[in-house]
Amino acid sequence: MTNSSIKEAYKEIFKSHDNPSLEKHIEKIIELDSYLPYSSTFFCITNTQELSFEHVSKNMTACLSLDKQEFENKGMRFLWSRMHPDDLDIWLKALNELMDFTLREISIKDRDRMSYTWNYRLKNGKDEYVNVVQNTTPLEFDSEDKPIIGLAHYTVMSANIEMQICASAKLLNAKNEYETVYFNNFSQKLLSSGISNRERDVIRLLVLNHSSKEIAERLGISTNTVDTHRRNILKKLSISSTGELIGMLKMNKNLI
Repeated sequence: MTNSSIKEAYKEIFKSHDNPSLEKHIEKIIELDSYLPYSSTFFCITNTQELSFEHVSKNMTACLSLDKQEFENKGMRFLWSRMHPDDLDIWLKALNELMDFTLREISIKDRDRMSYTWNYRLKNGKDEYVNVVQNTTPLEFDSEDKPIIGLAHYTVMSANIEMQICASAKLLNAKNEYETVYFNNFSQKLLSSGISNRERDVIRLLVLNHSSKEIAERLGISTNTVDTHRRNILKKLSISSTGELIGMLKMNKNLI
């Protein structure tokens, strides 16, 4: 798939009509960057209209061994050029389905409470492919209430970890807990398609070491319901304990 065809597909997904100004908002986020420690995670402020990065955090170089200035100057096209060729079509399909789902199923008033996650392989500055899990939160919307400016966090993981290409959408509920409202695995299934979105939320909170009581409070359901979900999850995945479940998923958090 050529870079130009990627651009056209991407532009179709994020078709927009405005060019909002976010200088002050972006300025404040950039200020925070200087206080963040170096780690395996970095963030960018993405502009889907201009196909640019409004800002790239300093951790990007530590994570990917790439030049920060080149990342900022060349924008999203540079990122696309370094994606694994086998992942490009799947990644675009995932983005398109996430956008379609948002416009079809999420009310305008809730769109600024959404969080989106997907993953792909990317060639780093050492010419090695690594796994990247990207989580993006919308910051600004166009006249059709389609997200166009986002805060994207990238977690870089070893290429030795075999990861399915997945996409998910989560909505921040009244208790300030994310609830999964969309999930799709675009590769060979690891988690059964029989796992419901609510069961994914229970799994995610179990991985974060929350008790059944804490999960119930966060999701606004009873403790008995949480325990029922836990039993059903173990049965569907053919595993014997929550500990085994957590061990299997800690290295594959994008799956939930």
